[in-house]
Amino acid sequence: MTTQQAGPESRRETVPSRPEPAPSARVAGGAGATGSTTLSGGQSGAGTPADSRGKTSIADVVVVKIAGIAAREIPGVYDMGGGLSRTIGAVRDRVPGGRPNVGRGVKVEVGERQTAIDLDLVVEYGVPITDVARDVRENVVAAVERITGLEVVEVNVTVNDVHLPEDDGEEAYGDSRVE
Repeated sequence: MTTQQAGPESRRETVPSRPEPAPSARVAGGAGATGSTTLSGGQSGAGTPADSRGKTSIADVVVVKIAGIAAREIPGVYDMGGGLSRTIGAVRDRVPGGRPNVGRGVKVEVGERQTAIDLDLVVEYGVPITDVARDVRENVVAAVERITGLEVVEVNVTVNDVHLPEDDGEEAYGDSRVE
């Protein structure tokens, strides 16, 4: 709402106030029940620059997908998610027209300017787990911050399983010692 007084120089804008979302436990200014975050509070009016007219909101699922894709790019990451979610995902991937769920194994908390990410990984047997976890953290932080502009305050990595070569039906250890 705009109110005008005596002359054009005294024009004043009044913007109704909005309640702030409830803060999250880990992320300052959490998104609450909205499922998205606001990156920039918009302004209106002909005198404001075009890049600041309006606001930008990013849904939680966007951060989930970016983090999931970035984690899977790291060599040594075989899969993501817990046992049940991987089983359901395998069935879903085999259904005609089904798409892989890039968000499987990813949980996020998104605030107004920050996000925290939890990842559940399955790593290949033989790779140094600490190295894989470090590389995953670096790649996820870089991708989420570059694409969304949010500050990543933490990336927690949980390794729930190790993928063994014989899990694919291959003979991993050569001939058996017992007949």
